[in-house]
Amino acid sequence: MSKNCDNVLHTPDGRYIVVRGRLWRTSNPDLGETERQRLVHDLMDARRRVRSEDPDAKAAARRDVDRAKHGLGERGPVWWTDGAPDYNRHLARNTPYAAWFAAVSEDG
Repeated sequence: MSKNCDNVLHTPDGRYIVVRGRLWRTSNPDLGETERQRLVHDLMDARRRVRSEDPDAKAAARRDVDRAKHGLGERGPVWWTDGAPDYNRHLARNTPYAAWFAAVSEDG
């Protein structure tokens, strides 16, 4: 799998999306749809609240963003079980995905 219908580049194993050459962990595909939707809703709500001018509200919103991202599996312990390391936030060219990324980058 390289790209989904949203034209987001995914690593072949589906663990990461690539944004400007950097790997970002995807949500846990084993989450139930109801739970995933709830967490995405919570995440979007918290992201909107991060814009608050109130420092306490902003801090609470950032904690809520972090909580939702942990729930989705995008932060915290990895959701895969094969023992592979986490390359979240690494440049793709500096990871075992380098050759794959170079090939798909050349393809446009």
